[in-house]
Amino acid sequence: MLKKLRHPFQAAIVAVLLLSSVISFAQQKSVHLNPVIAKLEEGKTVFGLTTADLSLAYAREVARAPVDFVYADMEHNPLDFPGLHLFLMGMTDKAMVLKKGNLQPNVALFARFPPEADQSQWVVKQALDIGLHGVIFNGVDTREQALIAVKSMRYPQLKGSKYYEPNGTRGAGSANATWIWGISGEEYDRHADLWPLNPEGDLLAILMIESVEGLQNLDAIASTPGVGALFVGAANDLTRSMGVRPGSPEVEAGLQKILGACKAHKIGCAITATTANDVAKRVKEGWNIIRSTVPAINDGRALLEKK
Repeated sequence: MLKKLRHPFQAAIVAVLLLSSVISFAQQKSVHLNPVIAKLEEGKTVFGLTTADLSLAYAREVARAPVDFVYADMEHNPLDFPGLHLFLMGMTDKAMVLKKGNLQPNVALFARFPPEADQSQWVVKQALDIGLHGVIFNGVDTREQALIAVKSMRYPQLKGSKYYEPNGTRGAGSANATWIWGISGEEYDRHADLWPLNPEGDLLAILMIESVEGLQNLDAIASTPGVGALFVGAANDLTRSMGVRPGSPEVEAGLQKILGACKAHKIGCAITATTANDVAKRVKEGWNIIRSTVPAINDGRALLEKK
């Protein structure tokens, strides 16, 4: 093509445009398709919501909310895979894709399911095949349960894989996920692994610590390869497991123990914050995944900026 351009300046312009296209494509390929992972990798704090509303109207609203993730709570609400699928399709924002210039959504979708981690492999498979970016596992008390959770989110690895263990048990069949993510099956295979175990992975395994036994096994759980974050939720179950009232010093000590384990093993640490002051406090302590409400998140960010 360059031979047909008689003027050297014309040839230079075309060459620059071609180079720009190549660079742009290369940059897009390196972008994490999970916005939560992208920010955690940069050392940033991420903020999110929880919902039981799987309507298309709320899906559109949350897709442009000033947050990084939303998680559907199906532990305390009906297990509704068709609703979850419709919600995820409703979150697909083509205008935002065009604006950003890549396939990373502004808001990732996670979900939390019953029953416990060691019995829910089929639930995890269904959720990931729909196209979710992560799964929140309830009541993880031991390293064995953590391993089962991690394996359920990973495909069986090829021989010679750089990140072979813990080898996965997830069955292949990601047609719905590739449609939602907007990539080929081959590309999905590359992205559909657990971060930070695989630096290119875009799936997040979040394990909830909700019992005294979980606290006793924190180091073993947090050090399990493939675990992306620990989550204390609203601390209600942990409080009951301790046999104390909400707000008791023992509960806060347990939260700080979880935070310490996350920092020691360099994984995400998630907590629920109910007010702006609580949001600011937890961010300053080092919690880097904050679940709250939009008003509390916005006001908490404002408080942090003032200080």
